Amino acid sequence: MTDSVFLRANEVLLQNHVHEKIRLTKKLQQDWLTGKLELIRDDSLACSTPGLPANLVFVAPAKLPRRTLHSASGQIAFIHALTHIEFTAINLALDIIVRFQDMPRQFYQDWIQVAVEEASHFDLLNTRLLSLGSEYGDLPVHNGLWTMATKTAHDVLHRLALVPRMLEARGLDVTPDMINRLLEINDHETAGLLKKILADEIGHVKIGSQWFSYVCQRRGLDSHTTFFDLLRINAGSQIRKPINREARKQAGFSEQELNSLDQMTN
Repeated sequence: MTDSVFLRANEVLLQNHVHEKIRLTKKLQQDWLTGKLELIRDDSLACSTPGLPANLVFVAPAKLPRRTLHSASGQIAFIHALTHIEFTAINLALDIIVRFQDMPRQFYQDWIQVAVEEASHFDLLNTRLLSLGSEYGDLPVHNGLWTMATKTAHDVLHRLALVPRMLEARGLDVTPDMINRLLEINDHETAGLLKKILADEIGHVKIGSQWFSYVCQRRGLDSHTTFFDLLRINAGSQIRKPINREARKQAGFSEQELNSLDQMTN
């Protein structure tokens, strides 16, 4: 008997127990790949708030503790912030499946894969936190990533432009510096985790780029003009130097887009 992939993804999205969300994300992929899930539309499913751990405390970004790496507490705060990004990324991948139910079958396969990889990243970072005497939820976090998910809930084109291609692509720009900073304090273990995560995130942004181009083509829109129109409206301070041209190129950004991004950072 087949079930709806949208219903199942929504159940995982609403799960607030961290380890159960990870397990169910992996089960979602397993059942999808073995043909147990089908595209059975249900427009009543999209939620405004995903499942979150009960002990998670949200604050404004300016009220977060400084993440200097030159103390044990600063190192933990730094890794905790990254762990929260990965947890939110699981929810973002699940939400794009649930919220936009009129895309081709491959779209859902791609984002299920992204959700599983984000779950793996979360596991890696949370395990690292545990080795340092902490765990996810011990420190306050901000909700910037999910705020953009809410802002783009009305249109898959906006979601693809502003989450994978703006916010997540920013991670491609800044992660190499994070790795170098970790190596400077001899935290080779966390640096190694970020190297793996960076390689995977290039693939995630590439998936976003490919589907953004698909939606633009389907709507008869110029992808370059559309992306930069949305970026100028929404980017604010998000487009800052450095731009990781090589990583963004691997992630599906064209030379024209990279040159335009360079101009926006001047």
